[in-house]
This record gives sequence, structure tokens and C-alpha cells, in this order.
Amino acid sequence: MPIEFFEPTIEHIQKARMMIRQSLIQTPVLKLDHPEFVRHLGRQAWMKLELFQQSGCFKARGTFLAIQSLNQAERDAGVVAFSAGNHAIATAWAARAANVDAKVCLPKTADPFRVNLCKSLGASVVPCEDIQDAFNQLERIQREEGRTLLHPFESPYMTLGAATCAAEYLEAVPDLEVAVVPVGGGGFISGMAAGFKLLKPSIKVYGVEPKGAIGVTLGLEKGSPQSVPVNTIADSLGAPMSAPFSLGLIRRYVDQVVIVDDDALRQGMVMLAEKLNILSEPACAASLVGAIGPLADETKSRNLGLIACGSNISVERWQSLVSKEQT
Repeated sequence: MPIEFFEPTIEHIQKARMMIRQSLIQTPVLKLDHPEFVRHLGRQAWMKLELFQQSGCFKARGTFLAIQSLNQAERDAGVVAFSAGNHAIATAWAARAANVDAKVCLPKTADPFRVNLCKSLGASVVPCEDIQDAFNQLERIQREEGRTLLHPFESPYMTLGAATCAAEYLEAVPDLEVAVVPVGGGGFISGMAAGFKLLKPSIKVYGVEPKGAIGVTLGLEKGSPQSVPVNTIADSLGAPMSAPFSLGLIRRYVDQVVIVDDDALRQGMVMLAEKLNILSEPACAASLVGAIGPLADETKSRNLGLIACGSNISVERWQSLVSKEQT
């Protein structure tokens, strides 16, 4: 049954949770009690392991809701998406679960691991030179084939999917005082923040954006969506622009967005590997390094919620990235 809405409410979140409960994973929450985490974060810190979600990323929540809300004609025409990888994988998974045909546009720089995963899930992969080429391909495919675009972040369904993640988090750790969330285009943090604040208005929500893709930070500063150049190892957070729907929710529900550089993300990747045996993509480490670094004063010794947002990365890609941190 479709969910008709614009901005999420508690009722929307509850309905969405009912829709996803048979197909999505209620991902575990891990208390971070390793001495190294205690030293940096205090004794009351948790991490929600959304990297164990279907498709290896939180985005499966929103893509599933979006596809389930298509009418029959839209299902027959299929869907199309563009992404550096995770959203494309999630689209491929959700389309396959609903028996809907999917095409995904991926840049030539995408990790081959992600490209092959999309193909293994039954999606047709359209290679693109860069983000502008991806937009051109999307327009052509929509025009010629009538497919429905599943946007990677500027979508009420992506926001609502993220809000279900926040609701699960609060059920697992109702005493959370602070949450730190990665920031890309804004779909994830807009939904996480809305979910947290609707269900527990006293909670503080902070975002962590990579230095090489600061569309949300600039959008908040200038008061309108901004286009930005992208130069970061965190390709899953490398959105080339912010957009009005998600930016408006971020302005309303997020207390602050901070910036971390690629070296910090590499250090976080190593820490997750050494202390939790998690082979993480850079985006997956953003929440952790934000709390340890620029948000330390706001988070230390408080009931802190971090999130491992997803991790679709090859061993070769991981080794290549972290080796640069160690040289």
C-alpha cells in the first residue's frame, strides 16, 4: 500500500516500519566498550550496524518504500537510478524484491565490486563518464522508456526510510542523548534527524560531512541549495549538490553539521577494522571520526549514538585507501 505524504510524521514512520518489517533487517546496535572507544567517546556509546542491512546499506529502506509505492503502470515501466554505488545497489535489490526492472547509472570510477553487485541483483548497468553524463543518461532513459527515477537523496521515501532507522535506534537505546549521522546529499540525515526529534525532541543530532563535498554545509550557510565540486574518498557521501526538500528538514531538525577530511576518514576506517573487525568504506567511518574529532565536546561522556551507515567496498579498494593514511 502506498504511503502518501510529503514530510514524515510519527504515523508515517509507524506505517513504514510495518511495510518493511518482513523484508528489511532490524539491524543490531553494538555498545562500544572497547577501551579505545571508551577513551575517545566515554563509557556510554553505541553504534547501529546498518552495514548489515539488505544491500549492505541504509538506502535499502528508502528504495524499498519507494518501489512499493509505485502504481502498476510505473512498476511495468521499471525504475532508473544514479549513484556512486550504494544507492544503485539498493535500487537493484529493492527492484528485484518487487519483481520490477531496474537500470542504474554508475560513473566509470565506481568500485567494480559495486558494479558487479548491481549486475548480480539483476539490474542493467549504464556506465557514465561523470555526474553530468549520469544526469544526461537519466533524462534520456526517462524520456525514452518512461521509467520512474529513484533519487538517491531528494526523496520523501529516502527520508522516511532513514526515519525508520532512527526509530529502531531509540527502541534499542531509549536513553540516547546525542546522535551523530553521516551527511551526503542529505537524505539519510534528514530522515534520521526527523525520526529522532519527532520521537524524542530532547535529543541532539549532529551531521558529519566530508571536506571534499560540502553541499549541505554551504546550503545551510547560504540559505538555499548549492552545487559543489566533489573531491573526497567518501564517494558514498560525495553529492555534487544539496537540494530543497532534504535541506529544509536538515535546517529544522539538525543541530549542527561539521566537516572532516579524508585523512580522518582513513583513520576511522583503520580503527573500525582493528577494534571491530569491520572493513568499512569511508562513509561508514564518518560518524565515528566526527564524534572523536570536531564534536568531541558535544558528545563525550553523554549517551551517544553513532551509525555505521553501510559498507560496500572491495578488499583491494579498502587497502588502497588506508595505505595512503599510513604513509
